[in-house]
Amino acid sequence: MRSHGEPREAQRLARVVFAGLVVACFAAFVITQRLKHTPTAVQNFEMNTAFKPTHTPAASCHGRVPRQLVNASKRIEYLSFKTAQADEVTVEIVDSSGDAVATIVRAFPVERYKQLSLCWNGHRGRAQAGGLAPAGDYRLRVNLRNQSHPPVYSPLSFTLEAVRR
Repeated sequence: MRSHGEPREAQRLARVVFAGLVVACFAAFVITQRLKHTPTAVQNFEMNTAFKPTHTPAASCHGRVPRQLVNASKRIEYLSFKTAQADEVTVEIVDSSGDAVATIVRAFPVERYKQLSLCWNGHRGRAQAGGLAPAGDYRLRVNLRNQSHPPVYSPLSFTLEAVRR
């Protein structure tokens, strides 16, 4: 024998499940909107598409590059970005396999939302004084010191073109 209460319980359970789905969808919408409007930690990457360095380093690329020198030479790769928060950054050049080739700056102070222009002379190492890096595609890796954030890679890459002897 069937009880007449089973259809009522089924209806009540369906209403509870439906209400739970509505609440979950609303919560997902709110979280998505918040994430959409949260600025990325490192943004507005700018760089040349290619450069051709020389065996003798073309410049000492340590620290900020004055705006008037950006793109003044095709022998140097000019790199630029800004951070959403003031912090200290370590900026490295990485090859296509993600290995560090050169360190541009280490624990360098940056201001919030202020574009930072740097350069790479195409040479390896922490002081960019090692040998010339091989021709290929490279990207930036930006480490933020005071934020619990994984390293940020530039979405763009650039090409170090081969140098003729």
